Amino acid sequence: MRYKTDENSNKPAYMQLYAQIRDDITTGTIKYGDRLPSKRTLAAEAGVSVITAEHAYGILCDEGYVESRQRSGYYAVYRDADFISNPGSPGQTRRAAPSHSGAVTFPFSVMAKTMRRVLSEYGDAILYKSPSKGVLRLREAISSYLSRSNGMKADPSQIIVGAGAEYLYGLLTQLLGTGRIYATEDPCYDKIRRVYKAHGVVYEKLPLGPNGIDSAALAASSATVLHITPFHSYPSGVTADASKRREYLNFAASRGGYIIEDNYDSEFTVSRKNEDTVFSLSECGRVVYVNTFSMTVAPSIRVGYTVLPPALSEEFDRRLGFYSCTVPVFEQYVLAELIDNGDFERHINRVRRKKRTQTEK
Repeated sequence: MRYKTDENSNKPAYMQLYAQIRDDITTGTIKYGDRLPSKRTLAAEAGVSVITAEHAYGILCDEGYVESRQRSGYYAVYRDADFISNPGSPGQTRRAAPSHSGAVTFPFSVMAKTMRRVLSEYGDAILYKSPSKGVLRLREAISSYLSRSNGMKADPSQIIVGAGAEYLYGLLTQLLGTGRIYATEDPCYDKIRRVYKAHGVVYEKLPLGPNGIDSAALAASSATVLHITPFHSYPSGVTADASKRREYLNFAASRGGYIIEDNYDSEFTVSRKNEDTVFSLSECGRVVYVNTFSMTVAPSIRVGYTVLPPALSEEFDRRLGFYSCTVPVFEQYVLAELIDNGDFERHINRVRRKKRTQTEK
C-alpha cells in the first residue's frame, strides 16, 4: 500500500492519512485482522514525520477502525460484512468518552458583546416572527458548521430549530408516526423514554454492550425507529465504534425504518477530530440528527436543532409546517453570530484542548 499527502490540500497531513487508511479499511482493501504498516514505515512512505503518522493512527483507534497492540503494532478491527463490533482484546478497553455532567462555561464577556451587537445591528428585525423551521441565518450557520466539523452535507431547508432536545423528540414522534415501535438504548437518558411515553409510543429497551447496542438484541427487535446516542450514551458512557454505527445503518435500511441520532456532548470529544456521525455515514436517507447548544454554550440556552433527510424535510413541510418556531428570534441571531464569527468553535477547541490535556496526564 502506498499513502501520500498533498501539501496544497487544506486538510492537515495526518487527516489526509487518516482518510486514506479509513477508506481502505471500509472498502475491504485492508481486511479485518490485517496488520497495518508501522508508524515509521507509514511516515517514510508518506514523507511525513512519525508524529504525523501517530496522530493518524490515534484517530483511527479512537473511532474503532484500528486497534493498537502492545509490541505488535496496529491491526484493523472494523468489520462491515457481518456488522459485528469488535469486543476488544483481553485486558484492553476502548478510550471512554469524556464525562460531561457539569456545564461548560462559555465566556460571558463574549456572549454579552455578541448580544449587544445583535441589538444594535439587527434592530427591529428581532421583533419579527420566526419562520417555522427557524430563522434562515441560524440554519445557514448550522449547515456550514456541520459541514466543517462533521463532514455533514445538509441544506438549511433540512434543519429545524426548536426549544431543546425534548421538544424535538416530540416533534419527531409526530413526523415518524406514533404507530411505529421505537427502540432505545438500555440504560439511556430517562427523558427520552418519558417523552415517548407521553406521546403514546410503544418502545423497546435494547441492552448496551461495550461498543453499542447488543447485536443479538438489535436483530431480534421489532422496532423500526432506533434512538441512539452513539458518541456518549448516558449514563453508561458507552461510545459506539465504527462497526456498530454501520450495523445501525443496516438495521434501518433493512426494515425501511429510521435512526434518531442524538449527538449531544459530541463536540467535546478528546479525539483530534469529531467522531463520524451516523448521519454523515448514511447513504439511504434514513438518519435524523439531533443536537443542542445547551451543553456547548449554556444550560439556559434552550435551543436545539434536528437535521432531516430530504424526503422527511418535505414531509415536515406538508404535515407539520404549521407549527411556530419555539425559539425567540433574538437568541437565534445571537447563536448565528457566535457560529459565523468563530467564537463558538474557538470555545469548543479551547475546552477540547483542556480535556485532552487532563486525559493524557
